[in-house]
Amino acid sequence: MSKAAIIENIKARRIFDSRGSEAIEIDVMGSGGSGRSSAPSGASKGRWEVKSYPDGGVTQALRVVKELIAPELIGVSVDDPKTVDVKLHGMDPSPDFSRIGGNTAYAVSLASATAGAVSRAMQLFEHLSAAGSYSLPYPLGNTIGGGLHAKGDRTDIQEFLVLPTSSKSFAQAAAANIRTHKEVSRLIENNGVNLAGRGDEGAWVAPLKTEEALEILTKACRTVSDETGVELRVGADMAASTLWSEKANEYLYQRDNRRLDEGDQIEFVLELIKKFKLAYVEDPLNEESFESFSELTGKVKGTLICGDDLFTTNIKRLERGAKEKSGNAIIIKPNQVGTLSDSFATARFAQQEGYVPVFSHRSGESCGNEIAHLAIALGAPVIKLGVLGGERIAKINELIRIEELLGEKAGMANIGI
Repeated sequence: MSKAAIIENIKARRIFDSRGSEAIEIDVMGSGGSGRSSAPSGASKGRWEVKSYPDGGVTQALRVVKELIAPELIGVSVDDPKTVDVKLHGMDPSPDFSRIGGNTAYAVSLASATAGAVSRAMQLFEHLSAAGSYSLPYPLGNTIGGGLHAKGDRTDIQEFLVLPTSSKSFAQAAAANIRTHKEVSRLIENNGVNLAGRGDEGAWVAPLKTEEALEILTKACRTVSDETGVELRVGADMAASTLWSEKANEYLYQRDNRRLDEGDQIEFVLELIKKFKLAYVEDPLNEESFESFSELTGKVKGTLICGDDLFTTNIKRLERGAKEKSGNAIIIKPNQVGTLSDSFATARFAQQEGYVPVFSHRSGESCGNEIAHLAIALGAPVIKLGVLGGERIAKINELIRIEELLGEKAGMANIGI
């Protein structure tokens, strides 16, 4: 029996994410090898996410790593990721990781798991999963962006997305998304609309109404599908909590000039699903609307109704959602809950309850590629990555490498829509 690989040192540093915001990066040095990871950040955050950093931000997080986390974890085994994660919860038993910060916990958790994979001479996805076979997820990519992810004249809705639902390979699906992204810019300009540039996730920013954006994206998907043979469908992340006004008790669409109550919002989403054959709708209602999510989900077939702000990768929130049949898919963002073990527990419960787990990047990303491995390890059929931008392409290229590594041992996943 081989000797356990243990943590010998932990180092934390201040780095910057894709938006130029401060972030934390962690190096875990182990007896069998080292691991490095950093935490992303979101602009559109759910109310129930754990606290990203302790009071004092990244500066305090660096102090916490040096004075608390490192001394507690030195000598701890990295052979099983749960061992480190249990220790992290022991250091911070608060429900929202307010003492050490969810981003701090996530970066430590992931860097430790990476060190464990290195010590076993394995890929990270192999270290995290006991599966004998693997499938490649379909890439869900942002093509037209607005809301909190963009500035200037923009769409009310946060993301207009392209989702391949049938392709020979991940590489082919990713190439089709990139081609669609380019076609969208051509169509926008041909319509005489001025592009404002690209937003946080590399999506095109333009002063379009909701249906105008969906019409352009639908046309682009049709063109690229015909050219490549990849079946492409349209999706949207409505980020409805950012449209919801507690004061007015309505969803307010400034560019569309719409004011919708809860019932009207459900009908509006249903109209969009029917007219544009939407494959995916994320956060179509505000983050406390379990009942309305359930009503909407019961009225559609062949569409993923996905909760992000609704669930925030929190298993207790998902338990309520599963009981009420609120949605049929869930965004998995590990830094929303703090550790790999917590996020995997939520994702596995989702699969058990018939929900499709969608591993996701965040709007403020690092150049790390680890979520590519997390999606493979879990067998998630969809991964939300963006389409362009170095920090997004890093994940896409890693999945291409994994696909090459697995060869005939892996095929594309089944989304189930």
